[in-house]
Amino acid sequence: MMKFDYTEHVEEIITERKLSKQIVEDIIKNPDKVIDSRLGRKIAQKVIGNKLLRVIYEEQSNAYIIITAYSTKPERYR
Repeated sequence: MMKFDYTEHVEEIITERKLSKQIVEDIIKNPDKVIDSRLGRKIAQKVIGNKLLRVIYEEQSNAYIIITAYSTKPERYR
């Protein structure tokens, strides 16, 4: 089972943006789409209500390292 590690930065960001760790982890586990990003990172995204939630993370052998998370308008990334 993979574990989720949060950087200090993302801890602050998800609190600021009123996102829960449960939602962040669910997006990684059950994304609508995963996009390869730069530096070997991945972007998991999922539409929830009228928002597109995006989580940027790195996948290591035993953990997902959460870099940042945010919500935006779905049409911005279609």
